[in-house]
Amino acid sequence: MTKEYFKELADYNLWANNIACGWLEQLSDEYWRQHVVSSFNSIRETVLHIISAENAWLQRFHKKEKVDWLQATFNGTKDEHLALWRKTSTALKEFIDAFDEAKLNEPLAFKRLNGEAYSMPWYQLFAHAVNHASYHRGQLVTMLRQVGFSDLQATDLMIYYQNR
Repeated sequence: MTKEYFKELADYNLWANNIACGWLEQLSDEYWRQHVVSSFNSIRETVLHIISAENAWLQRFHKKEKVDWLQATFNGTKDEHLALWRKTSTALKEFIDAFDEAKLNEPLAFKRLNGEAYSMPWYQLFAHAVNHASYHRGQLVTMLRQVGFSDLQATDLMIYYQNR
């Protein structure tokens, strides 16, 4: 694994999240908060989970021992959610862009939200952060279709590479 690979993944993550934000900007507040069957109870809750996870990883990457879990505290408007998502994804990309490639295989010690101590190599954590967002963006697509929104654009990694 090279730093260049993770820079591409972080850029892809930002690209795909910006596309998702574009979908959500078109969504009414009613549909934003409407109960939809999925891992989380609404589109809003799903988006907040993605933001919370990216933000938590950024805090851990900056060696913050106890992370602030936004899902428990943030109650902004839809526009505030989307602005925060863009900001967090940009910060993740900037962190990876500046990361010392020689440390990719070194472990990062961190605590999960339940306080359990873990340690994993940086490269695995970078891959996880991007994969986690991809997983939940897929859920957003299904949730958006359930509320009747169908003006969706593909966010597959292959499409990102083809459009670069």
